[in-house]
Amino acid sequence: MWRNIYSIKWTEVNGYLVIKAGYAGEQFMLQPFGPDQGVEAVLEEMAAYMAAQNIPFMLRGVEKFMVDMIEKWRPGYFNVISDRDNFDYVYNTKDLIELKGRKYHSKKNHINSFRRNYSGHQYLPLTLEWTANCIANQIEWCQKKGCDDDPTLRGESDAIIEVLNHWNELKLTGGLITINGKVEAFTFGEQLNSDTAVIHVEKANPDIRGIYPVINQMFCKNAWQHLAYINREEDMGLEGLRKAKESYYPAKMIEKFVVTVK
Repeated sequence: MWRNIYSIKWTEVNGYLVIKAGYAGEQFMLQPFGPDQGVEAVLEEMAAYMAAQNIPFMLRGVEKFMVDMIEKWRPGYFNVISDRDNFDYVYNTKDLIELKGRKYHSKKNHINSFRRNYSGHQYLPLTLEWTANCIANQIEWCQKKGCDDDPTLRGESDAIIEVLNHWNELKLTGGLITINGKVEAFTFGEQLNSDTAVIHVEKANPDIRGIYPVINQMFCKNAWQHLAYINREEDMGLEGLRKAKESYYPAKMIEKFVVTVK
């Protein structure tokens, strides 16, 4: 979904998936995806490719286990910088569904307000027949948030619409809320591993109080209650998004690092 805004290219090297990307004039690679054994040879090829292309060696989105492997590969050769803006927020699924305790008091107030004011709402799975309605909701969201004046928001919107236009091929899981038949919120994600789902997108009419906590709670309850954790991805350093994600009290954070040559 991000292939255009990040100019994503990919290849296979020795059974590993290698991804190159770029943003705001900066080119970089992600950590290689594959088994632990043999990663040094793949890193060598990645470094050689970047040198041949005259691109400074840079890996982004690197997890701690990969930092350790890179240090073992070339000890003391790299700068490793913590990238807080891209830490993943991981929650207990049960917490997001039940919202138990005083710390979730304001969430429950918003949800109760929504249910009182919008008795005609309905939660439904996001299926192919609803994708056009979700695209219309996304376009409305963009008009309200000024996507035409913000390249980042425009790129995100294009990525979301790309997913919705290829819904069957991508095989994601989604949910939506209608009010009197009109889609006012939608979300989608996928199972990441044996115990965790990852939520890629959550969008809703910003003028409707309580709709965000409702779509979050309902999606977790209907799609993911059989899993232990929900990964709601990063906050990108946006103050409002960080505050919102912290307000759900993550069980853990997945650290990410940027690796460059000293």
